[in-house]
Amino acid sequence: MIKVKLRKKPISDGRSSLYLDFYPAIPHPDTGKPTRREFLGLYIFNKPKTIVDKDQNKETIGLAENIRAKRQLDVQLSAYGFLSDRQRKTCFVAYFKQQTSKRKGSNQDNWTSAQAYLEEFTGGTIKMSELTVKKCTEFREYLLSAPNRRNGDLLAINSALSYFNKFKSALKDAFSDGLLPIDLNAKVGSIKPEETSREFLTLEELQAVANTECSMPVMKVAALFSALTGLRFSDIENLTWGEVRDTAAGVYSIQFRQQKTQGVEFLPIPEQAYELLGPRGEPDSRVFPDLSYSAYHNQILKQWIKAAGITKDITFHCFRHTYATIQLTMGTDIYTVSKMLGHRGLKTTQIYAKIVDQKKQEATNRIKIIIKN
Repeated sequence: MIKVKLRKKPISDGRSSLYLDFYPAIPHPDTGKPTRREFLGLYIFNKPKTIVDKDQNKETIGLAENIRAKRQLDVQLSAYGFLSDRQRKTCFVAYFKQQTSKRKGSNQDNWTSAQAYLEEFTGGTIKMSELTVKKCTEFREYLLSAPNRRNGDLLAINSALSYFNKFKSALKDAFSDGLLPIDLNAKVGSIKPEETSREFLTLEELQAVANTECSMPVMKVAALFSALTGLRFSDIENLTWGEVRDTAAGVYSIQFRQQKTQGVEFLPIPEQAYELLGPRGEPDSRVFPDLSYSAYHNQILKQWIKAAGITKDITFHCFRHTYATIQLTMGTDIYTVSKMLGHRGLKTTQIYAKIVDQKKQEATNRIKIIIKN
């Protein structure tokens, strides 16, 4: 815990300057560098000779002690009373909106949703100087009990996690920009993720849907393309012919920018996936021009899956799960699968590995023999 002490430094004319000593050091509000001193601009006589001098010393020390007590409370709340004017006046909600505008694709959509919850929590405004560890923790708890803006149900844990991580990212940026005196992001714990069940198709089930007619042929082709490549719906929807590469040697690939991460990816694809696409179009034209996301199209997909005799709750994204699970089941190493999926690390991919391990465990109990003594 930071301790605040009142100290004095001898200066000229037989006086001493009063200052506060912070231990451990605190970040300077302007430079962010550690500092231990705050000079108060108050002075006392080292050897008061008159009653007036003594009374003045007493009043000055009393004032300085009041400031020290306030500073002690400030540092305990991580809300320093000596913030710069820029830090006092800047609204964090407005700053969050600026950070949201810098994002792209589905990532911006998540930031926009997080922004809506932040505005509800704060009433639309909160100064940088009002942000404390306690206030940040209160926002975390708010997300964990907030209703989903779409259907009124309790906000899913992983949605709350996603929105709070956006909040923490903005805190980190504000500290880097010199708008927060301390790195609140590092001091505030995140939300623990909830392990989710990822539905997928087995190879036999995938074969069944491939042999079943769909009332929207482009949906079927796109879904099978996802199962063969692991691509997300957003990346398939925006894929252009200029991003699809083929060589005389029969090597096929796509080079594209992920809508979710905005990272440029190079992805080899199998010949069968390439053949699904049909005749090539102009480089700037979309490969799937009639593909779009809507509740109506989701219903068509569900009808197609049901017609194939599958009772699982399958969405388009499940074809990406199918790709990952089948690859791991067939022996592809997790590092390669992670790279093929465009994951930034192995942590996300390990979820699929758990599914495969579970299936192996189930398989061990399928063979039973009756042993007679």
